[in-house]
Amino acid sequence: MRFTTSMTSYPPPDPSWAPSHGGGELAPVADERNWAVAAHIGSIVTAWFALGLIAPLVVLLAKGGSSPFIRRNAVESLNFQINALVYTAVFALLLFVLIGFVLLPLYGIFYLVCLVTATVRASSGREYRYPLTVRIVR
Repeated sequence: MRFTTSMTSYPPPDPSWAPSHGGGELAPVADERNWAVAAHIGSIVTAWFALGLIAPLVVLLAKGGSSPFIRRNAVESLNFQINALVYTAVFALLLFVLIGFVLLPLYGIFYLVCLVTATVRASSGREYRYPLTVRIVR
């Protein structure tokens, strides 16, 4: 009996074990990416009730301890949602001096663009830092 070995006889490597573009950490698997996406995109659903911070908070509490990738995305989204609530309240008060009529719609567009960008990056396994965000939760 003759044994041969070739590179084609081995199964291809699992892509979930590939190092990420960070500091030696493993790349997030599909389940981690899905939870990270939920932290960002879930905010749009709950934002209609002025509670955009509920979705990232639930993701942080439910899965934040199981994966550093999920935790980083949930914390980043939670910080953005807290800031969005404050900005929206300030801009709503500025409606009385008419500048709020300009700032509120502009911030709404900024909010949506940031959420879509963060969602796309999380779904591809990359990090996203929201601009104009004071990071309260670490």
